[in-house]
Amino acid sequence: MKRKTKWSLAGAVVLAGCAGAAAWMLEPAIAPIAPPAAASFAAQTVARGARVVAQGDCMVCHTASGGEPFAGGLPLKTPFGTIYTTNITPDAGTGIGNWSPAAFTRALRRGVARDGHLLYPAFPYIHYTRMSNQDIEDAYAYLMTRAPVQATPPANQLIFPLNFRPLLAGWNLLYLRPGPVPADGNRSEIWNRGRYLVDGAGHCASCHSALGPIGGERSPAFSGGNIDGWDAPALTALLQAPRPWTEQQLALYLRHGWSPEHGAAGGPMAPVAHSLSTTPPEDAAAIAHYIMSLQNPAAKPPALSAAAVIKPAANDPALLPGRTLFAGACAGCHTGAAPMMAAGSRPSLALSSAVAGPKPDNLIQTILNGLPWTHTGQSSYMPPFAGTLTDAQVASIAMYVRAEIGQRAPWQDDKQRPLDARGIEQRVTAIRKENQQ
Repeated sequence: MKRKTKWSLAGAVVLAGCAGAAAWMLEPAIAPIAPPAAASFAAQTVARGARVVAQGDCMVCHTASGGEPFAGGLPLKTPFGTIYTTNITPDAGTGIGNWSPAAFTRALRRGVARDGHLLYPAFPYIHYTRMSNQDIEDAYAYLMTRAPVQATPPANQLIFPLNFRPLLAGWNLLYLRPGPVPADGNRSEIWNRGRYLVDGAGHCASCHSALGPIGGERSPAFSGGNIDGWDAPALTALLQAPRPWTEQQLALYLRHGWSPEHGAAGGPMAPVAHSLSTTPPEDAAAIAHYIMSLQNPAAKPPALSAAAVIKPAANDPALLPGRTLFAGACAGCHTGAAPMMAAGSRPSLALSSAVAGPKPDNLIQTILNGLPWTHTGQSSYMPPFAGTLTDAQVASIAMYVRAEIGQRAPWQDDKQRPLDARGIEQRVTAIRKENQQ
């Protein structure tokens, strides 16, 4: 982005912030309370809260690598700098132990902390505001019964003037519509439940929508986004996958992080599936039902388009390095005769969105980072190759898998030019650098 454009956007944010300051900067502090005893909350309320917190995947964002659950400190990279998540354990000094139910509700409804300062929208309160009073009360009960941890996150590192919190007043005027959304009486109960979960606690649009110049979600929602260097696919184009998704397949994927027709969840989506696996099956079913209602049945899957499918030459020299590397590093798991494929009924890489997608980034991320083994019951695992393969080798494998296994036309750059091995290698280098920051 050009410097002039950046400062123009910064100026717009300043003006919007000043315009909204009168409405949003007068939020008073809410008096602190003594941390409530865990025994003061009914077991049934805490159990319901566990479900709500899992629906929102709260632990993942509020737990740093190697840190205590919900103690914060996880760095969230944004186009405007790095924001560190807060401690939401019931520690009175560094967490939310002295927050009353009213303070907690205001944070979720209006993006305002107990002491009155405005929260950054990396905390997706524009979605949490749509949650019911009951779900918010239950989530409060669950968090207040966790083990208190004394932990203060690092200071945020944001560019000027976006590090000036009062400017968030203008942002809220543009993007925040406080309060729940009424059910649609013309729709089924499962559809309304799915919309409630997707637009509320699940905050799916936060990752699966493009962001505007000042970080607001662009319309149309669910048209695809980017999170932590991973492309989040458009949730409105699931019928355009190499094999069109069905509602049952999507529900299985959401709950288990794996589908026999589409592959395994990777990157930020993997912990989302793990969280949903701890909720009742009807949650994933409702989400899948709602998301599939957003599809265009008339859309033609790329797999049926002759222009999108190619058959590379058998002796294409450009694919030889990748073919050799794949045979040595990947074929033991990813060929039809491999035990994982034969016994586990794993899908071909040709069906993976990382292979068939419009950009190589997700395939590169998967090769570099693998699919870590994070919990028992996980349905998939892949070792990382960041430490054993060079950037050129990763690029060669990605290029080979795309053409030979996926039988897809080459990826394209921003100017719609085919990406060759050198172009893919440059993406590998950039992604590796971003991951190390």
